[in-house]
Amino acid sequence: MTHQARKRFGQHFLTDQNILAELLGEMRPKPTDRVLEIGPGLGALTAWLLKALPHLHVVEIDRDLAQRLRTGPWKDKLTIHEVDVLKFDFSQLDAPLRVVGNLPYNISSPILFALLDHADRVQDQHFMLQKEVIDRMVAKPKEAAYGRLSVMLQAYYDMEHLFDVPPECFDPPPRVMSAIVRMVPKAAQERQAIEHRTFAKVVSAAFSQRRKMLRNTWAGVVPSDVAHAAGVELTCRAEEIAPEQFLAVARALASTPAAG
Repeated sequence: MTHQARKRFGQHFLTDQNILAELLGEMRPKPTDRVLEIGPGLGALTAWLLKALPHLHVVEIDRDLAQRLRTGPWKDKLTIHEVDVLKFDFSQLDAPLRVVGNLPYNISSPILFALLDHADRVQDQHFMLQKEVIDRMVAKPKEAAYGRLSVMLQAYYDMEHLFDVPPECFDPPPRVMSAIVRMVPKAAQERQAIEHRTFAKVVSAAFSQRRKMLRNTWAGVVPSDVAHAAGVELTCRAEEIAPEQFLAVARALASTPAAG
Protein backbone atom coordinates (compact mmCIF):
# COMPACT_ATOMS: atom_id res chain seq x y z
CA MET A 1 0.00 0.00 0.00
CA THR A 2 1.42 3.38 -1.00
CA HIS A 3 1.62 6.23 1.48
CA GLN A 4 0.79 9.79 0.45
CA ALA A 5 3.33 12.17 1.97
CA ARG A 6 1.61 14.57 4.36
CA LYS A 7 2.50 18.22 4.06
CA ARG A 8 1.47 19.01 7.63
CA PHE A 9 4.14 16.62 8.91
CA GLY A 10 6.75 17.96 6.48
CA GLN A 11 7.20 14.51 4.96
CA HIS A 12 9.88 13.98 2.31
CA PHE A 13 11.06 10.37 2.23
CA LEU A 14 14.72 9.72 1.52
CA THR A 15 15.03 7.03 -1.17
CA ASP A 16 18.62 7.26 -2.44
CA GLN A 17 20.46 4.15 -1.21
CA ASN A 18 23.90 5.68 -1.80
CA ILE A 19 23.08 8.57 0.52
CA LEU A 20 21.79 6.15 3.16
CA ALA A 21 24.98 4.09 2.90
CA GLU A 22 27.10 7.24 3.21
CA LEU A 23 25.18 8.34 6.32
CA LEU A 24 25.68 4.94 7.95
CA GLY A 25 29.35 5.12 7.04
CA GLU A 26 29.62 8.41 8.92
CA MET A 27 27.60 7.20 11.88
CA ARG A 28 29.15 3.71 12.19
CA PRO A 29 26.56 2.22 14.56
CA LYS A 30 27.69 -0.73 16.68
CA PRO A 31 25.45 -3.60 17.86
CA THR A 32 25.81 -2.38 21.45
CA ASP A 33 24.62 1.17 20.64
CA ARG A 34 21.26 2.43 21.88
CA VAL A 35 19.85 4.36 18.92
CA LEU A 36 16.72 6.47 18.51
CA GLU A 37 15.52 7.35 15.02
CA ILE A 38 13.27 10.39 14.69
CA GLY A 39 10.73 10.19 11.86
CA PRO A 40 11.41 6.76 10.33
CA GLY A 41 8.74 7.32 7.69
CA LEU A 42 8.72 4.43 5.20
CA GLY A 43 11.75 2.85 6.86
CA ALA A 44 14.54 3.57 4.35
CA LEU A 45 17.05 4.58 7.04
CA THR A 46 15.49 2.12 9.50
CA ALA A 47 16.41 -0.78 7.22
CA TRP A 48 20.04 0.35 7.05
CA LEU A 49 20.27 0.88 10.82
CA LEU A 50 18.89 -2.59 11.49
CA LYS A 51 21.67 -4.12 9.41
CA ALA A 52 23.98 -3.07 12.24
CA LEU A 53 21.66 -3.01 15.26
CA PRO A 54 19.68 -5.78 16.97
CA HIS A 55 17.08 -3.25 18.15
CA LEU A 56 16.01 0.31 17.41
CA HIS A 57 13.75 2.90 19.05
CA VAL A 58 11.75 5.08 16.65
CA VAL A 59 9.54 8.14 17.15
CA GLU A 60 6.78 8.50 14.55
CA ILE A 61 3.84 10.92 14.75
CA ASP A 62 2.03 9.64 11.65
CA ARG A 63 -0.48 6.99 12.79
CA ASP A 64 -0.51 5.19 9.42
CA LEU A 65 3.28 5.00 9.23
CA ALA A 66 3.49 3.78 12.82
CA GLN A 67 1.04 1.01 11.98
CA ARG A 68 3.11 0.02 8.93
CA LEU A 69 6.15 -0.32 11.17
CA ARG A 70 4.20 -2.42 13.69
CA THR A 71 3.24 -4.92 11.02
CA GLY A 72 6.33 -4.66 8.81
CA PRO A 73 9.34 -6.93 8.47
CA TRP A 74 11.25 -5.32 11.37
CA LYS A 75 8.38 -5.29 13.90
CA ASP A 76 10.24 -7.54 16.36
CA LYS A 77 13.32 -5.31 16.30
CA LEU A 78 11.55 -1.99 16.89
CA THR A 79 10.18 -0.10 19.86
CA ILE A 80 7.74 2.36 18.30
CA HIS A 81 6.90 5.60 20.12
CA GLU A 82 3.84 7.03 18.37
CA VAL A 83 4.08 10.63 19.52
CA ASP A 84 5.04 14.13 18.43
CA VAL A 85 8.82 14.30 18.92
CA LEU A 86 8.39 17.69 20.62
CA LYS A 87 6.38 15.90 23.32
CA PHE A 88 8.60 12.82 23.54
CA ASP A 89 10.31 12.17 26.86
CA PHE A 90 13.89 11.37 25.86
CA SER A 91 14.74 10.63 29.51
CA GLN A 92 12.73 7.39 29.33
CA LEU A 93 15.56 5.84 27.27
CA ASP A 94 18.79 4.75 28.93
CA ALA A 95 21.97 6.68 28.24
CA PRO A 96 24.18 6.96 26.31
CA LEU A 97 21.81 7.53 23.41
CA ARG A 98 22.60 8.06 19.74
CA VAL A 99 19.95 10.07 17.89
CA VAL A 100 19.49 10.07 14.12
CA GLY A 101 16.81 11.13 11.70
CA ASN A 102 15.49 13.03 8.74
CA LEU A 103 13.92 15.86 10.74
CA PRO A 104 10.73 17.57 9.54
CA TYR A 105 12.05 20.84 8.12
CA ASN A 106 9.08 22.83 9.43
CA ILE A 107 9.96 22.10 13.08
CA SER A 108 13.68 21.34 12.91
CA SER A 109 14.82 24.25 15.11
CA PRO A 110 12.34 23.48 17.93
CA ILE A 111 13.52 19.85 17.90
CA LEU A 112 17.16 20.91 18.12
CA PHE A 113 16.43 23.22 21.05
CA ALA A 114 14.34 20.53 22.81
CA LEU A 115 17.28 18.13 22.61
CA LEU A 116 19.50 20.63 24.45
CA ASP A 117 17.81 19.51 27.66
CA HIS A 118 19.06 15.97 27.09
CA ALA A 119 22.63 16.63 25.98
CA ASP A 120 23.96 14.96 29.15
CA ARG A 121 22.51 11.67 27.99
CA VAL A 122 23.30 11.87 24.27
CA GLN A 123 26.46 10.48 22.69
CA ASP A 124 25.90 12.08 19.30
CA GLN A 125 23.24 13.22 16.83
CA HIS A 126 23.19 12.78 13.05
CA PHE A 127 20.42 14.72 11.34
CA MET A 128 19.28 15.44 7.84
CA LEU A 129 18.06 19.02 7.64
CA GLN A 130 17.56 21.82 5.20
CA LYS A 131 21.07 22.86 4.13
CA GLU A 132 20.28 26.48 4.94
CA VAL A 133 19.63 25.49 8.57
CA ILE A 134 22.89 23.53 8.82
CA ASP A 135 24.75 26.49 7.29
CA ARG A 136 23.35 28.60 10.14
CA MET A 137 24.23 25.97 12.75
CA VAL A 138 27.91 25.81 11.82
CA ALA A 139 28.43 29.45 10.72
CA LYS A 140 31.27 31.50 12.17
CA PRO A 141 31.16 35.15 13.33
CA LYS A 142 30.91 37.71 10.50
CA GLU A 143 29.48 35.12 8.09
CA ALA A 144 26.06 35.92 6.64
CA ALA A 145 24.47 32.77 8.11
CA TYR A 146 25.77 33.42 11.65
CA GLY A 147 23.01 34.13 14.14
CA ARG A 148 21.15 33.04 17.26
CA LEU A 149 20.97 29.38 16.19
CA SER A 150 24.73 29.32 15.54
CA VAL A 151 25.57 30.71 18.98
CA MET A 152 23.09 28.67 21.00
CA LEU A 153 24.03 25.33 19.47
CA GLN A 154 27.79 25.91 19.23
CA ALA A 155 27.87 26.56 22.96
CA TYR A 156 26.64 23.02 23.60
CA TYR A 157 27.87 20.97 20.64
CA ASP A 158 30.80 20.41 18.35
CA MET A 159 29.14 20.28 14.92
CA GLU A 160 30.22 19.25 11.45
CA HIS A 161 28.45 19.66 8.12
CA LEU A 162 29.11 16.22 6.62
CA PHE A 163 27.65 16.33 3.09
CA ASP A 164 24.80 17.70 0.98
CA VAL A 165 21.74 15.78 -0.22
CA PRO A 166 20.05 17.06 -3.41
CA PRO A 167 16.25 17.17 -3.80
CA GLU A 168 16.11 14.26 -6.25
CA CYS A 169 17.18 11.89 -3.44
CA PHE A 170 13.70 12.25 -1.90
CA ASP A 171 10.12 11.36 -2.72
CA PRO A 172 8.50 13.83 -3.02
CA PRO A 173 11.51 16.09 -3.73
CA PRO A 174 11.71 19.11 -1.41
CA ARG A 175 12.22 22.53 -2.97
CA VAL A 176 15.48 23.02 -1.11
CA MET A 177 18.90 21.43 -0.83
CA SER A 178 19.33 19.21 2.22
CA ALA A 179 22.43 18.20 4.18
CA ILE A 180 23.67 15.96 6.99
CA VAL A 181 25.09 17.35 10.22
CA ARG A 182 26.91 15.60 13.06
CA MET A 183 26.39 17.03 16.54
CA VAL A 184 28.53 15.85 19.47
CA PRO A 185 27.74 17.33 22.91
CA LYS A 186 30.64 19.18 24.47
CA ALA A 187 32.11 17.87 27.71
CA ALA A 188 29.63 17.79 30.58
CA GLN A 189 31.71 20.22 32.65
CA GLU A 190 31.64 22.73 29.80
CA ARG A 191 27.88 22.47 29.25
CA GLN A 192 26.95 22.46 32.91
CA ALA A 193 28.89 25.70 33.45
CA ILE A 194 26.36 27.49 31.20
CA GLU A 195 23.57 29.36 32.97
CA HIS A 196 21.12 28.58 30.20
CA ARG A 197 18.37 31.05 31.00
CA THR A 198 20.74 34.02 31.20
CA PHE A 199 22.71 32.87 28.15
CA ALA A 200 19.54 32.50 26.05
CA LYS A 201 18.35 35.96 27.13
CA VAL A 202 21.68 37.59 26.25
CA VAL A 203 21.84 35.93 22.82
CA SER A 204 18.20 36.59 21.93
CA ALA A 205 18.49 40.28 22.82
CA ALA A 206 21.73 40.66 20.85
CA PHE A 207 20.21 39.26 17.65
CA SER A 208 16.82 40.93 18.04
CA GLN A 209 18.05 43.71 15.73
CA ARG A 210 21.23 42.28 14.29
CA ARG A 211 22.25 45.42 12.38
CA LYS A 212 22.26 47.55 15.50
CA MET A 213 25.15 47.89 17.94
CA LEU A 214 25.07 45.92 21.17
CA ARG A 215 24.73 49.15 23.16
CA ASN A 216 21.22 49.35 21.65
CA THR A 217 20.15 45.68 21.61
CA TRP A 218 21.48 45.02 25.11
CA ALA A 219 19.99 48.19 26.63
CA GLY A 220 18.15 47.13 29.78
CA VAL A 221 19.52 43.58 29.49
CA VAL A 222 23.32 43.73 29.81
CA PRO A 223 24.83 46.66 31.77
CA SER A 224 27.83 48.25 30.07
CA ASP A 225 30.17 47.34 32.94
CA VAL A 226 29.18 43.67 32.62
CA ALA A 227 29.91 43.69 28.88
CA HIS A 228 33.24 45.41 29.44
CA ALA A 229 34.17 42.94 32.19
CA ALA A 230 33.57 40.13 29.70
CA GLY A 231 35.76 41.87 27.11
CA VAL A 232 32.95 42.76 24.70
CA GLU A 233 32.78 46.18 23.08
CA LEU A 234 29.27 47.62 22.89
CA THR A 235 30.07 49.23 19.54
CA CYS A 236 30.13 45.73 18.02
CA ARG A 237 27.14 44.02 16.43
CA ALA A 238 25.90 40.58 17.48
CA GLU A 239 27.20 38.96 14.28
CA GLU A 240 30.77 39.92 15.26
CA ILE A 241 30.71 38.19 18.65
CA ALA A 242 31.89 34.57 19.06
CA PRO A 243 29.89 32.07 21.15
CA GLU A 244 32.64 32.07 23.79
CA GLN A 245 32.21 35.83 24.21
CA PHE A 246 28.45 35.50 24.61
CA LEU A 247 29.08 32.85 27.26
CA ALA A 248 31.49 35.17 29.07
CA VAL A 249 28.85 37.93 29.11
CA ALA A 250 26.23 35.50 30.40
CA ARG A 251 28.56 34.31 33.17
CA ALA A 252 29.37 37.88 34.19
CA LEU A 253 25.68 38.82 34.14
CA ALA A 254 24.60 35.76 36.12
CA SER A 255 27.17 36.59 38.84
CA THR A 256 25.85 40.12 39.38
CA PRO A 257 23.41 40.65 42.28
CA ALA A 258 20.68 42.01 40.01
CA ALA A 259 20.91 39.14 37.50
CA GLY A 260 17.69 37.41 36.40
